Amino acid sequence: MSENADIYRISTPDSREIVLVGTAHISQVSKELVRKTIEEEKPDTVCVELDAGRMQSLKDPDRWKKTDLKEVIKKKQLATLIANLVLGSYQKRMGKQTGVKPGAELKEAVDVSESAGIPIVLADRDIKITLKRAWACTRWYRKLSLLGGLFASIFDKTEISEEELEKIKEQDSLSAMMQEFGKTFPEVKQVLIDERDQFLASKIKSATGKKVVAVVGAGHMKGIAKTIEQDLELPSEESITTIPKSAPIWKIIGWAIPVAIIASIVYIGYQAGIEKAGELSLKWAMLTGGGAMLGTVIAGGHPLTILVALVMAPFTGLTPLIGVGFFTALTQVYMRPPRVEEMETLSEDIWQVKHWWKNRVTRVILCFLCPGIPAIVGKILAIFQIYQAF
Repeated sequence: MSENADIYRISTPDSREIVLVGTAHISQVSKELVRKTIEEEKPDTVCVELDAGRMQSLKDPDRWKKTDLKEVIKKKQLATLIANLVLGSYQKRMGKQTGVKPGAELKEAVDVSESAGIPIVLADRDIKITLKRAWACTRWYRKLSLLGGLFASIFDKTEISEEELEKIKEQDSLSAMMQEFGKTFPEVKQVLIDERDQFLASKIKSATGKKVVAVVGAGHMKGIAKTIEQDLELPSEESITTIPKSAPIWKIIGWAIPVAIIASIVYIGYQAGIEKAGELSLKWAMLTGGGAMLGTVIAGGHPLTILVALVMAPFTGLTPLIGVGFFTALTQVYMRPPRVEEMETLSEDIWQVKHWWKNRVTRVILCFLCPGIPAIVGKILAIFQIYQAF
């Protein structure tokens, strides 16, 4: 350990020196420490806890305002965008209490390195992969609880005490909000902290040069140092950058239910007549479509979006591949495209519940989220009606 508790020096067997700089992503002191360390150490390479996407966001903070929501929805990336908005909202709230923009010290590391002509290594895993792996690794029956905790953090108005703020400063920006879920959701901590420690350590170890400075969140320092100093075996990059596939049993169940529903209606029609089959089919359409329509009305959807919910829910209820929210969100963004000023105020509006219905971006999100649950309720009621018909 060096004279500064935020700096840790590692000497490798091949006579290289790695200087870990532990930062708080909402601290002016960290920003100054990063600049001073790079200027004094004059490293051959600087590693930063960033991926390509976050690097672009730091260099062009307004880039996300040009996001094409239509393309995001078509590529089925709206859920990832929502998660990013939640994390961004939390970070901004923390930054407001310190007066420092989150990630300022990482941008400082990039700026100082580029000015000095020092090569930069983006050492962190793609945030989209991190979020998708965290979601995929969470047990299915706990996903709703996780989502509830994440969204509750947006609307929490409690002022952070100085003591709590100091604890938050010891964590990195992505992990700060999620760390509190560590005991309840160990799989989330595994993905957000442990796996990233290993990924960062791997990138830092493989960086070129005799001296390497690595700027990372203070919460990662111990894990990275332990991995490098003890020369722990690292998992292959592929194993921690791929999205785990769901077990085949879930795919079987996902298709078995709609097949059973259709087969049941056909069988009842064969036994009790086409009229009875038609009656059950109509109940299916009205219950699933009506539920989705109600959710879209609650979301404040455009009249055409409400109609799309009514029409598409009976069909999406018979496939595990796509949900009704895909169609309602896409329709809403076409009928009520967000204005430029709404993209600019999004990070503020997302904190206030009433603004979710005023901002067209958040209303698209509501049109994506709200139809699903009442449609599922309608689906359950319809299945019960079919069961009774037997």
